[in-house]
Amino acid sequence: MGSSVAPGIRLVRAFSRDSWYRGFTLLLTFLCYTAYHLSRKPISIVKSELHRNCSTVRVRPQNITNNDTWCDWPPFDQSNYQELFGALDNSFLVAYAIGMFFSGIFGERLPLRYYLTSGMLLSGLFTTLFGLGFYWNIHAFWFYVLIQIANGLVQTTGWPAVVTCVGNWFGKGKRGFIMGIWNSHTSVGNILGSLIAGVWVSSAWGLSFIVPGVIIAVMGLICFFFLVERPEDVDCCPPQHHEGPEQTPLLRNGSDEELFRSPNHAAEGSINTPTERGTVTEGPTAISFVGALKIPGVMEFSLCLLFAKLVSYTFLYWLPLYIANVAHFDSKGAGDMSTLFDFGGILGGIIAGIVSDYTGGRATTCCVMLIVAAPMLFLYNNIGQNGIGTTIAMLIVCGGLVNGPYALITTAVSADLGTHESLRGNAKALSTVTAIIDGTGSIGAALGPLFAGLISPTGWNNVFFMLITADILACLLLSRLVYKEVRGCCGHSSRQRGFKEF
Repeated sequence: MGSSVAPGIRLVRAFSRDSWYRGFTLLLTFLCYTAYHLSRKPISIVKSELHRNCSTVRVRPQNITNNDTWCDWPPFDQSNYQELFGALDNSFLVAYAIGMFFSGIFGERLPLRYYLTSGMLLSGLFTTLFGLGFYWNIHAFWFYVLIQIANGLVQTTGWPAVVTCVGNWFGKGKRGFIMGIWNSHTSVGNILGSLIAGVWVSSAWGLSFIVPGVIIAVMGLICFFFLVERPEDVDCCPPQHHEGPEQTPLLRNGSDEELFRSPNHAAEGSINTPTERGTVTEGPTAISFVGALKIPGVMEFSLCLLFAKLVSYTFLYWLPLYIANVAHFDSKGAGDMSTLFDFGGILGGIIAGIVSDYTGGRATTCCVMLIVAAPMLFLYNNIGQNGIGTTIAMLIVCGGLVNGPYALITTAVSADLGTHESLRGNAKALSTVTAIIDGTGSIGAALGPLFAGLISPTGWNNVFFMLITADILACLLLSRLVYKEVRGCCGHSSRQRGFKEF
């Protein structure tokens, strides 16, 4: 009697070679961009340590000259510390926004593996240098501003590169669902960055930057040794980006493609040769910046993301300080509590992806979530601190509604538009389109923390009014696309809805 095949081996054989490569690429790019966000988060956690209420500190050194600011880190010990924090955030975000428009162009013309690796190593360097300011006892504001500017520029290498890699491996079917899960790297990175920074924030805040800097540098080396940019590089089947000649309005997503299988997948265990796949000798040329702007939907989603990201990044950089000031948590407690907002963002991104896949309405899904987010932000500011249970619930709900549209636009929508049918099969636009959408959104990401720093001295209520206004504007900018989707849905009532397989 012959021995049966081991369960583990049966599991391995259940998936094709292409499927394993797709899954590995998805995991590796997930970890890479998790490291990017992990290295961005410490500044928001350390803020409440750079300027804190010194009257609550029990252990005091001898010969204190100023009872109110003796425990603060100069130059953040002055009354304008909130404006300085805003300028520090803005240094990073403005550099990121400007650099992003060029990053996509470079990303389409340079090997993505080298581009991503160099960006991660440099990000690790500049993040570490910020933390070394603690050990070198540096109190010059310009030092930290220059580090933030440099870090903002090199961090632009991440997003266009990882989205392009995922877009190269995955076709249109279930793109919202796959990328909704994959995009949780943003929130996972924020959560891990908060927890790691929180370990040392009260004892040696320099390590709150150095440890994340080392982590992203190590991930950069892993990326260099293992990232596969395109299926063709390892003789795998390229994905199908379009369904056929019939196309419903704007962006349609009801494909028969399975999650980790290419549409022209051969028999199980077989490996097609490049000849069998119809390999072409000449690839498409990279699209111009103006050409990418002419793709239907790029302008509307870019401007919508500007306001959506304004809200998201204001929470990213100012939520721990808000919790510390309003709910009177210490630095570590405020950082830990703020991770609930990111946990809600994970759920929101996945829900947005599933709903948009099922309905075929990317813009409508974003618009509905933005509409609901506005009153939820108002409620959080007014009743969010009425007990720990209320705080937890409101943070999760607000995180899901704020980050859901942001996640959907930067992932599935960007990939849809970057492989739009008007490009006639030219997927080389993916990196440029991703950079345009995220670069425009990064302008809002720069303005949000800046405005928060300027407005917060007048009261947190005014900051929340700004966030609610931005949410409403983001919703209005999608109104034309929502109208097209709704009209197309009514005019094509006979088309099949829902998932054909899951």
